[in-house]
Amino acid sequence: MNIISQLAQEFNIKTNQVENTVKLIDEGNTIPFIARYRKEVTGELNDQVLRELHERLVYLRNFEQRRNDIKRLIEEQGKLSDEIVISLSKATSLQEIEDIYRPFKQKKKTRATVAKAKGLEPLATIIYMQTETKKSAEELAQPFIDVEKEVNTVEEALNGAMDIIAEIISDNAEHRKEIRTIFFGRGTVISKAKKEEDSVYAMYYDYKEPVNKMVSHRVLAINRGEKEEFLKVAIDVPEQMIYDYLKKNIIKTPVSTTSCYVDKAIEDSYKRLIQPSIEREIRNELTNMAEEQAMKVFKENLKNLLLQPPVKGNVVLGLDPAYRTGCKIAVVDETGKVLITTVIYPTPPQSKLEQSKAVIKALIERFNVSIIAIGNGTASKESEVFIAETIKEINRKIYYMVVSESGASVYSASKLGAEEFPEFDVALRSAVSIARRLQDPLAELVKIDPKAVGVGQYQHDMNQKRLDETLGGVVEDCVNSVGVDLNTASPSLLSYISGINATVAKNIVDYREHNGKFINRAQLKKVKKLGEKAFEQCAGFLRIPEAENILDNTSVHPEAYSAVEKLLKRLNFSLDDVKEGNISMIKLLIEKRGIKTISDEIGIGEPTLKDIIKELLKPGRDLREQLPQPVLRSDVMDMKDLKPGMVLTGTVRNVADFGAFVDLGVHQDGLVHISQLADKFIKNPMEVVSVGDIVKVKVLDIDVQKKRISLSMRDV
Repeated sequence: MNIISQLAQEFNIKTNQVENTVKLIDEGNTIPFIARYRKEVTGELNDQVLRELHERLVYLRNFEQRRNDIKRLIEEQGKLSDEIVISLSKATSLQEIEDIYRPFKQKKKTRATVAKAKGLEPLATIIYMQTETKKSAEELAQPFIDVEKEVNTVEEALNGAMDIIAEIISDNAEHRKEIRTIFFGRGTVISKAKKEEDSVYAMYYDYKEPVNKMVSHRVLAINRGEKEEFLKVAIDVPEQMIYDYLKKNIIKTPVSTTSCYVDKAIEDSYKRLIQPSIEREIRNELTNMAEEQAMKVFKENLKNLLLQPPVKGNVVLGLDPAYRTGCKIAVVDETGKVLITTVIYPTPPQSKLEQSKAVIKALIERFNVSIIAIGNGTASKESEVFIAETIKEINRKIYYMVVSESGASVYSASKLGAEEFPEFDVALRSAVSIARRLQDPLAELVKIDPKAVGVGQYQHDMNQKRLDETLGGVVEDCVNSVGVDLNTASPSLLSYISGINATVAKNIVDYREHNGKFINRAQLKKVKKLGEKAFEQCAGFLRIPEAENILDNTSVHPEAYSAVEKLLKRLNFSLDDVKEGNISMIKLLIEKRGIKTISDEIGIGEPTLKDIIKELLKPGRDLREQLPQPVLRSDVMDMKDLKPGMVLTGTVRNVADFGAFVDLGVHQDGLVHISQLADKFIKNPMEVVSVGDIVKVKVLDIDVQKKRISLSMRDV
């Protein structure tokens, strides 16, 4: 297999794009760096395509390695034929090459290996060949009776031979391929109740669905129900079709005296060996496909969550609600620095409302708080009512927002949380995290395991290594697409920057603490263990708002600084003009002279020149600012206030294959089923909604007891 050609074909891109990209990956360049600073080389492939191409490259290289290993292993046994070599070269999946290797694989003790040890393989060959028309099978078996080898009767000899034949049939790659096709094309997944009790799996207590129609969330739900022993799951297939296929391909001479024994071996082979094995394979394949789909959903949700617009320039009061232990309070300034922490008791059992109101009002007055962030956990509703009442008694406009605290407790109890705030207890750390999540979701959420941020679907049932790699890639892409302030970024945030690992991230913070703020990017080269390659990979993603050179506060890479200076000089501008925002005409001047002419003159590619122009026009810009701002509230609603037909504005909190969950500010997200997301048919909810979207919805139905809200976005 030519891997480069294969990738070019699969991704529908040019061969030289693949060659160049693979070379960059093999040279140790990161995906964010390649996507942002090597556009001319890759033909402007974006980070998502580059990640998928990288994953596929790894798979195909492993596939080729396994193919070569199998060829070598069969050759070492002296059994490598031209036919096997051709079959291996034609195989296009790992499953196919494993099927080819199956007959040659060293097996543990099986009924067939036991029979072979008793010397019954020659008898099995005679019976399987079906060439004997005169001697009966019993007569053929007679010479193989051997008391020393524990073959005491003709029947034992024939049974042992049939065990060997059953394994031969089961190990045949062509048979397995055809039977697998029947399972996929004609099979039905059936789930039945294993326990007589109500559960979240009740809809699967008597459930059937064709294998090829199973969607990912149902596969994962059934798997979990089976794991938790609520369900019994099996795949039903038309067995007669499989028997007919096997007999047609194996029984060559019906008149042979041995063919009836081959017939029995076929039945045994299917029931005992093939059926359980293929069913396992199909279930695994369904699970793998479901996991891949769930990961795609998770990736998209996580990306949209991380790229939520920051609420900048505000002093925020974070409130972590609770009952008995009181609500923990943390006030943070515009940069996220903790100003004060305390505890109030507005909720039962203490219900010290007036005393708590006095504390909140004093904090708002003293620190000029403009927004309150309330965690959505236990006692959140009571805390929201309390805050809404309190801010009504203040003469200026104060807003609040209920913030998802998914993963906040994980961070608070983590080693990282303890290192950041050793003087605070777990709950106070959580209050700080809630406040900072409102100010800058990306900077705060990177401190938490991506699996714990509350936008996944069955994430604990998936391949954890694969999930970690996938979600880590999403976080890395998000952090690098936004860029980080080199002088305020935490080690957690820095560790996701291209070319920087956890050790180097800590060294950057140590350098900052000992030497003061960075004033230019070149200083990074003085950081311990940050070499030339790491500098090349990370420099463009690190911003210095206070830098002497304005380019250090943009995503322009230091390698392009001289080209920028040439560009500005040719158009009669300077870096001071960039700083003062006096270059609004630059785009027009470049278009007038021609972008190709300019790029040739200053020695950079056209895509890079376009990126540079964007940065010069708006240095220090944050791409998240272009997105809809979060909905801030000043009054409270209850689920009981909802009525069918009401039209409300809400925020999409999670997207699944079957629909979207929308936060209406009533402490119970409503579900917009996929059928209610649009006026037209859609296959995937992500065609119309993303996490963080502000949407208008109509209330269809409310079930207060079951805490269910049905919503629609159709005709709204």
